[in-house]
Amino acid sequence: MEIIKYCIPALIVLLATWIVMHKLFKNETEKRTWELKLKTQKEISSIRLRAYERLTLLLERTTPEHLLSDMPVAEMTVAQIQQRMIQTIKMEFDHNMSQQIYVSNELWQKILLARDEVANFISAVTPQIAPDTSSLEYAKALIQAYKSNGTTPHQIALISLKNEVQALL
Repeated sequence: MEIIKYCIPALIVLLATWIVMHKLFKNETEKRTWELKLKTQKEISSIRLRAYERLTLLLERTTPEHLLSDMPVAEMTVAQIQQRMIQTIKMEFDHNMSQQIYVSNELWQKILLARDEVANFISAVTPQIAPDTSSLEYAKALIQAYKSNGTTPHQIALISLKNEVQALL
């Protein structure tokens, strides 16, 4: 009977100590998890911002105006210009394909649409140009036709990209 008098308070103290220690360890684990998550989030945010920057460059580099400014148009035929532009668009997108994991599916679809639309536009406009048109005239006509189409898919994708970045910040 005497042993029970001493054991019950000891068990109560042991149980209280266990409960306090369990909560302390649980809080410490949650705190470390939170700190790790916060650190990881900062790193991921930095990586995501770089991805948005790269995608912005991608969209800018694949506009007809920029594509044409990077090639020796005067030394090329209309067919060579068309082929080179479409090839450059494909290469730019292939190079930046991995950036899709950092952006929303909606934005990535708009970027893909911009790629497809500009390639289709180039392919559609080229046959409409007279065969005897100089390559410089073709380049000017292509840029003018693209700009006159109203809001381009590139502009739509850029607006979505900027909105997504603003939401991130």
